[in-house]
Amino acid sequence: MAIPGFQELTLPVLREYADGREHTTRDVRDRIALQLGLTSAELAEQLPSRRAFKYANRAAWAHFYLKQAALLESPRRGVYRITERGQDVLSSPPGRIDIPFLMQYPEMVEFRKKSATDKADDSGVDDAHDVAAELTPDEQIITGYQRQRDSLAVQLLTRVQQASPGFFERLVVELLVAMGYGGSHEDAAQVVGRGGDEGIDGIIKEDRLGLESVYVQAKRWQSTVGRPIIQQFAGALQGQRARKGVLITTSSFSREAVDYAQGLQTTIVLLDGTQLAQLMIEYGVGVSDVQTIRLKKLDEDYFAEE
Repeated sequence: MAIPGFQELTLPVLREYADGREHTTRDVRDRIALQLGLTSAELAEQLPSRRAFKYANRAAWAHFYLKQAALLESPRRGVYRITERGQDVLSSPPGRIDIPFLMQYPEMVEFRKKSATDKADDSGVDDAHDVAAELTPDEQIITGYQRQRDSLAVQLLTRVQQASPGFFERLVVELLVAMGYGGSHEDAAQVVGRGGDEGIDGIIKEDRLGLESVYVQAKRWQSTVGRPIIQQFAGALQGQRARKGVLITTSSFSREAVDYAQGLQTTIVLLDGTQLAQLMIEYGVGVSDVQTIRLKKLDEDYFAEE
């Protein structure tokens, strides 16, 4: 099953504290995971940032909002217990505890007003969005970032496809050097622009010491690159007794081409237009920084007085 959104977890979390005792967040989320039948693979699913597990992150935010609305209280780090208000809610529980439900409590209203991320008025539009999205604030930030990056990648690829062959050659040089290949720009400049030699456009050093060479073919193909092109490139590599090659295109590769490359003893890396654009973003080629945002979280260790 899909991992429930954090607002779907809020009521189950509160119910785990119905006995009035103190419980750790870890014990609570483990019990809920068992009730939901979440698999080990689902529990190991991470956020796109790879810095937190999705289920644990959503359970943590459910605890956080219950605390902001004073349905739970936390006597010490990682430990919660239910409040009298929380018991009142469970005495006649709603079908779901979500942001709009919690907004009936003044503590939650005050928290939302003070929140730097809450720019909406009290019309409930932002709350409705929260209900529909079912994403934690962490996930909303990551999702927004990924959407912006995907949009940028599309813009980049469009411009690259419209550029001249000479510009594309320079772009390949810039990217390979940024990725740590070829040593200097002068060394890397050998990679393209030689007019092609039996399917090979150039050679680049795999590392700065030049211990091994990588053979490169880079073309602004508009149509899907099929198996024959890969076969031709593989044959050229064999003729050079080369063990490694990279084939870069602004279009895409057919399934047959990918399968053929994967079955070769010679290592051939296929880099399509989408991957090319993502690497340009990652290594800062053809893009510039607009704004740098550093996300911070509360340092619990700083406030520990034990």
